[in-house]
Amino acid sequence: MLQSSEIERRFSSIQQAIGQASQTLQADSAPSQLKDCIQKLDRESSKAQQVIQSHDENRIRQCVDELESMGDEAKRVCRSQAAVTPRVTEAIMKVHDELSDLKHQLH
Repeated sequence: MLQSSEIERRFSSIQQAIGQASQTLQADSAPSQLKDCIQKLDRESSKAQQVIQSHDENRIRQCVDELESMGDEAKRVCRSQAAVTPRVTEAIMKVHDELSDLKHQLH
């Protein structure tokens, strides 16, 4: 398992990526289904912050697994929508990749 400080640092980076994706979605008029995915990720990542601060390894893994599944959904929606700009795709992929990488390092 990663050190607590490394998990917190990585999670902070993930939250920033989610925030940037949200801003990009607003600026580029992305499909509402994709906006919903990112809004859900944003809400859940705020809740996850408390779990990460608890330092409970099992809860952290479970929480990151759930967030990564949401990232998978955002990626799927992004790829299925024709009206998605390259900037939006890049923002979504950054969120997904960071979540996926953290998940793999926790397992």
